[in-house]
Amino acid sequence: MNTEIVKIFDLTGKTALVTGASAGLGKRFAQVLAAAGADVFITARRIDKLRELSEQINLKNAGRCEAVELDVRDRLSIRKCIELIEEKQPIQVLINNAGIAIVKSPEKYLDSDWDAIYETNLRAPWTLAQEVIKKRLADQKSCSIVNIASVLGIRPIGHLAAYAAAKAGVINMGRDLCVDVGSKNIRINALAPGYFETEMNKDWLKSSAGKKLLENIPAGRFGQPEDLDGALLFMASDASSFMNGNLITVDGGHSAGL
Repeated sequence: MNTEIVKIFDLTGKTALVTGASAGLGKRFAQVLAAAGADVFITARRIDKLRELSEQINLKNAGRCEAVELDVRDRLSIRKCIELIEEKQPIQVLINNAGIAIVKSPEKYLDSDWDAIYETNLRAPWTLAQEVIKKRLADQKSCSIVNIASVLGIRPIGHLAAYAAAKAGVINMGRDLCVDVGSKNIRINALAPGYFETEMNKDWLKSSAGKKLLENIPAGRFGQPEDLDGALLFMASDASSFMNGNLITVDGGHSAGL
């Protein structure tokens, strides 16, 4: 029985594509998927950072990682990336992680700010999902797409209107897609992290504003990247084979507060 339980989380023989993998949560996602047996293709615009990570992962997991340069705001770049991977093996796990945030009060928001967030956080996941879905419909292989949303797509806090809108859109995009392709053994779900400490935000989390935010998290702490390991593996693997169009929130109870 224990062997069977472990097996449903095993990704051996599957290929995973992770966007935005050069730092933060994406970096951790790539490491976890490789450790679970997947052959992982990590993507971002910073190819130097990707190569460093690829080397680290391969030292531990015997050649399970390859770096590919990708601009998620460019459909041609997305198509080239997917074709490169598909020439080797079919993508059966897609982690749409790349994202940006611009913090401004409403009157200071520029059209270019909105466009950058929309193109990166919503249109890119759609384009990547669409291109991978085309491949899987053609060869009838299974696929799990995990869109990285955010607690802000459920519970906005202000000054992040475009980001909150895009993350809410990612959640509902997956819900709609599963209606169209769920019968084809293609799953699209969303993972919504709360506030997680990464190299990009750790200084802000220690500020007075960060400490005030912490008061609204029942767990009494900010998340660490490893706190997402279980949810990610569940959604990427066959352990969640009957889950489609759904959302898992990992936020220390933040969205349940107030």
